[in-house]
Amino acid sequence: MSLDSPTLKDLLKKIASGALQLPDFQREWKWEDERIKALIATVTLDYPLGVAMTLQTGGAPQFRTRPLSGADEDSGPPDLLLLDGQQRLTSLFQALYRDAPVETVDDRNKPLKRWYYIDIAKAIGAPSERDEAIVSVPEDRILKADGLGRGVLDLSTTEKECQAGYFPLNVVFDTKRVNAWHRAYVQLDGSNWDHWSQFEDLVLNHVQAFNVPMINLPATTTMGAVCAVFERVNTGGVPLNVFELLTATYAGDQAHVDEFNDYYQLPAEWLRIKTDLASRHPVLGSLEAGLDDGLSSSDFLQAVALLRTWERKQAGLASSLSCKRRDLLELPLADFRRLAPRIAEAFAWVGSFLQGQCIVRGGDLPYRPQLVPLAAVRAIVGESTDSADGEEKIAQWYWNGVLGEMYGASIERRMTRDVEQLVGWIRREPGVTPDTVREAAFLNERLDTLTTRNSAAYKGIYALLIKQGAVDWCFTEVPLNADKIVAQSVDVRQIFPKTWATGLHSRKTNSIVNKTPLSFRASRSMIGPPASYLTALQLESGLREEWFDDVIATHLIDPATLHKMDFDLFYENRAKQLLDLVRQAMGKGTVFRGGWDGEN
Repeated sequence: MSLDSPTLKDLLKKIASGALQLPDFQREWKWEDERIKALIATVTLDYPLGVAMTLQTGGAPQFRTRPLSGADEDSGPPDLLLLDGQQRLTSLFQALYRDAPVETVDDRNKPLKRWYYIDIAKAIGAPSERDEAIVSVPEDRILKADGLGRGVLDLSTTEKECQAGYFPLNVVFDTKRVNAWHRAYVQLDGSNWDHWSQFEDLVLNHVQAFNVPMINLPATTTMGAVCAVFERVNTGGVPLNVFELLTATYAGDQAHVDEFNDYYQLPAEWLRIKTDLASRHPVLGSLEAGLDDGLSSSDFLQAVALLRTWERKQAGLASSLSCKRRDLLELPLADFRRLAPRIAEAFAWVGSFLQGQCIVRGGDLPYRPQLVPLAAVRAIVGESTDSADGEEKIAQWYWNGVLGEMYGASIERRMTRDVEQLVGWIRREPGVTPDTVREAAFLNERLDTLTTRNSAAYKGIYALLIKQGAVDWCFTEVPLNADKIVAQSVDVRQIFPKTWATGLHSRKTNSIVNKTPLSFRASRSMIGPPASYLTALQLESGLREEWFDDVIATHLIDPATLHKMDFDLFYENRAKQLLDLVRQAMGKGTVFRGGWDGEN
C-alpha cells in the first residue's frame, strides 16, 4: 500500500482516458444536484475532500471493469481501479471536465440536466458565501423563475456569461478556454480586471492545483482484502454484496469468454435459475418483489460452497466444510458452473419438500437459511432423501430445527455440521445423529410466548396443524392442503377473540394456542364469542352439529370447551394436544405440561 496526492486535474484526465476505471461491483453514480454544488464549493475553497482509494490492475483477482459515468466507453484497459471516491470524482469529472451537461437529480429524485457556474462577485467575497456562489442551470443555460418562461439568468452565450459575471466551471481545466473567457470578460468592462485577479487567486488557482489524498493498493491485494477494505472505506453507506464481487471477477475470467467474445454474466444465470425455481415453488420467492426475495443469491452461493468443500474434503483437499464469506469469494467460476445445476435441482427438491410440509408461501417459511444445508445434502446424497427412511430423517431434522429454533443465529457453523451429520445419518453411519436433532428442545412454556410470525416455531405449528389434517370451517369437504392454502386465503385466525378476554386471558389470547389456520371466508363469520359464531358456521356448512364438532376437532380443539365458553379448559386441553403434535414432529424427548417427558 502506498500514499499519494495527485492533482484533481490529473485524476480527471485519467478518468477521461480510461486509465482510471471502476471495478464492475461498484454501484452506479447517483449524486443529486445540491450535493454536487456543495462538493464544488469545497474544491474551490481548497478544503479537504476526503481520501480516495485505488487498486492497481494486473494481479488477482481480475475484475471486469467499466469507465466512470460520462467517460469514454471505448477506452482501453485501466491502470487503476477506483475503490473509494466514485461519487465524488464522478461528480467532479462531469461538472468540471466534460463539455456536456451533468445528468443528475433533484431532492425528489427527478432527473435533471445541469451546467455548473460560479458567481464571480460572490466567490471573491467571504468564504461563508461560497456555497451560494455555485449555481446550476438547465441544459439550455437559461434559469427561469416560473412556468411562464420568464428568464432570471440567461447564460446561453459567452457574452451573456460575462455580462452576468458567471464563470462556466466545465472549462476550468482547459487553459485555452479559460484564457478566451478571461479576455471576453475584461474586454466587456475594464473594471473586471480587478475582479478577475481576485477570482484567479481565490478560486481558479485552488481548483487547478487541488490535490486528492489517495491510498493505492498493490495488484497483489487479495479479493477478500479488497472486499474488506471497500466496505470499511465506502462512503456510500451500502454494504457490498458477495454476489456483486463475484459478478465482477467472473466477468474478468478470460478462460470463460465464449466464442462471441462475451464474458460470463452471473446475474443473468442467477435470474434464469431464480425464475425457474420461483415458477415451480413460490415459497422460494417472487420475482415481482426482486431477485433476492425469498431464496437469495447468497443462499445459493452458500449451498454451492458447501457442496464444493464437501467434494474437496472427500478428495483430501480440505479439512472441513465451510460456507463463510471467504469461501464464497474464493469460489472459482469453473466450479460454480459445474455445481450450480446440481444445487438448482436440489433447491427445486427443497421446494417440493416444503410443499409436503404444507409450507407453500414465503411468509409462512420458518427459516430461510435452513434451506441451504438441506439443498447441499440433497445434492450430495441424491435420491436417498426419497426413501422412506430418508424422508423420515429429513423431516425430523427439519422440524427439530424449526421447533427448537436452532437457525436463529450463528448459523454458518451449524450449517456445516448439519450437512456432514445429516448425510451420515441418512447413510446410516454408526453413532451419527445431527446436533440439531440432539440439541433441540421445546419447553412447554414456549407455547404461551409464541404470539407472532417473528418466531419460526409459531410458523412451524401453524404448518403442522394443516399437515396433520385440519379441515376449514367453511370448506368442510376435505382437509386443508398445500393447494388450498393459497386458493382459500388460509391464514392464522384467532379462536377466542381478543376483545372477549381480559386480565390474564388477554396475554394468552395472542398465543398460537388460541389460533388456528382457517380461510378468509371462515374468518368473516368469526364475530363475537365462539359459542355464537360456531352456530352460524355450522348452519352455513349444512352439517349436523356433531359432524361439525368433528370438523372443529381436526384443529386439535375440544369442541365442548368452545360451546361452554371455558377458555381456561380450552387452552389447557389444546396446549397438550399441540405439545403432542410437536413431540411427534420432533420425534424426540421434550418437556411437556402435566409432567409429560415425551420420551420415545
